[in-house]
Amino acid sequence: MTYIILADFSVIRPDFGLLFWTTIIFLLFWYLMSRFAFRPIADALLERQNDIQDSLDEAKKAREEMANLKAENQELLRQAQEERVKILKEAKEAKDSIIAEAKDKAKEDARKIVSDAKLQIENQKMAAVTDMKNQAGQMAINIAEKLLKSELGGEAASEGFVKKLIDEANFN
Repeated sequence: MTYIILADFSVIRPDFGLLFWTTIIFLLFWYLMSRFAFRPIADALLERQNDIQDSLDEAKKAREEMANLKAENQELLRQAQEERVKILKEAKEAKDSIIAEAKDKAKEDARKIVSDAKLQIENQKMAAVTDMKNQAGQMAINIAEKLLKSELGGEAASEGFVKKLIDEANFN
């Protein structure tokens, strides 16, 4: 059996040739990677960083717009509530005014009706009193006529009594 002894090779103690070729290969690999891989990766990372920053800026801008819209909505809501209160106040005032006018008109109409009724009652009372006086006067005349006819017997005595009454009436 023949043994071939290979050179004394140890990974722990590399020889100069291995170290030289490993360094050359590493530098060549590093040059190729920087030329074809590192630059596109760095450009892609930079582009991604710019895209992320743009997205963050747009999100911030959108949040600010939403905050502005929310503030505007709150302001519009506040204005609408103020307008509602104002409209309700005006409606209440209009209602109160209409009710007061209706009450005043009703009172005036009632006063007018009462006044007209009193006037009508007074007129009817005066008409009734006048009618009673006329009836009483007519009755007194009828009674006086009957009494005179019975007391004065004839036409000559009646004429003398009438002349006497006329003379007395002229003196008074």
